[in-house]
Amino acid sequence: MVLLTAALLAQESIASPIPYSLLLNIVGVVGFVAAVSIGSIAWYNSKRPAGWEGKERPSIVPNIEKDTDSD
Repeated sequence: MVLLTAALLAQESIASPIPYSLLLNIVGVVGFVAAVSIGSIAWYNSKRPAGWEGKERPSIVPNIEKDTDSD
């Protein structure tokens, strides 16, 4: 009886107060924001598409030096 009570108490203390669907949504939103941020930095540091050659880089995007020996 004591062992069963201890097991039930352990299960209740492990249970998360945050619902699984909310946790899943938070992970999805954070992942989306990270993907957009990394993709934007990569796009701004790549060769510019036609019409974007003379555009200035936004100040928030870091300048990444390219390796010139990769040909």
